[in-house]
Amino acid sequence: MGHLWIANSITDLIEGDVREHIPLERIPLAGDVLGMGTTTSYDNGELAFLHDRAGGRSRVYKAQPEAGGVEELIPGEGLHHFPYVCFSADSSGLGQALSAEDFQALAVQPGEALQAVIGRAIAALKADQRLPEAPVYGLRLVSRWISLVYTVASKLCLGERRRNQAITVADAGVSQGDGRSIYAALKHFRVGDAALPPATVGGKPGEAAGIAAIRDLGSSPAWDGCGFWDTQPQLGRLTVPVAGEHLHLHGCSLDLRHGGHLHHEHGGSSLVGLDSLVIYPFNTITHLGSDLAVEALAWKPGICGASGEGTLVFRIHNRGQLDVSDVGVAVVLDDLYSSHCYVRLPWLTAGESEDFALPFCLAPGPHRLDVVADPHADILEPAADQANNRATLSLVVG
Repeated sequence: MGHLWIANSITDLIEGDVREHIPLERIPLAGDVLGMGTTTSYDNGELAFLHDRAGGRSRVYKAQPEAGGVEELIPGEGLHHFPYVCFSADSSGLGQALSAEDFQALAVQPGEALQAVIGRAIAALKADQRLPEAPVYGLRLVSRWISLVYTVASKLCLGERRRNQAITVADAGVSQGDGRSIYAALKHFRVGDAALPPATVGGKPGEAAGIAAIRDLGSSPAWDGCGFWDTQPQLGRLTVPVAGEHLHLHGCSLDLRHGGHLHHEHGGSSLVGLDSLVIYPFNTITHLGSDLAVEALAWKPGICGASGEGTLVFRIHNRGQLDVSDVGVAVVLDDLYSSHCYVRLPWLTAGESEDFALPFCLAPGPHRLDVVADPHADILEPAADQANNRATLSLVVG
């Protein structure tokens, strides 16, 4: 069975967790590695993992939000960090490819919803006992489109929209293609027959105005896609947390001119059919995250210790698997949060730590010093990992 790692989740990203990162260099790309992700630490973009069969490895392409183009990301440059990405182990030999007979039985109809096609294919392979039960299925497919709408994520929309406007996909209870969803805030691109009247694209009434506003990039019908089918989409692991939204797909046009998040469910997308489809079962899922801890908290009296002069020392340790960026640390004396000290960590790599020494002058008597990592909860840590974010020291100056 296949293994899948998820660094953060779609839910985390929507709720604003864009300060945890995994660098490209920590993602193994040897063999057939399925994956997708979104936004780098210094630039906006979406990631598609495409399999280079001749080279025996997988390549990561980043879609560009300005014009909808793509560029390959090269490990070793040290520039590429992702707050959300999922990736598999080498899955060579794990996938079940549909044969010509399978496609004939699948009977894909032009204009049919891609999610329905994928759902039928998974069900057929399981019925034939060629595909085991799994919580998540990976997908590689080459699809052809009359028209395809896609987007490229941005930190502003996926990282701050919920906090600024209190809008979530889960609250709206709508599909990805609905105008009220989080994806509506992104720039939309369309490839396909430029002469096709917008009012007829997708066959949905009342969508002509929305489609007309999409930037049309001309003909590019064939796309190489990689994505996932989550059997429990409401968990928000790999898809938006909406019941029934099982399919999340990223990809690039075969000519590598365009790429991003394929909005197969959008009214402006109309499927011709599939050239190929390979389905991979992933039974083991590991969630990656950072884990900030306050350690080695101590008070070191000065030369005139009786006067209360001294230094508070402590260490901030990232015990998790993801790097963190732009995280604050609050030091609070005697519960007076209005006059607390505040330091900021520009970056803390997974597994590493940073030591701090802050001078204080305390009045005679008992005192309490609290050190809190990430006091504003900019990082969405699980409850079990939050206890070590705070450390308390009690002392008496006499």
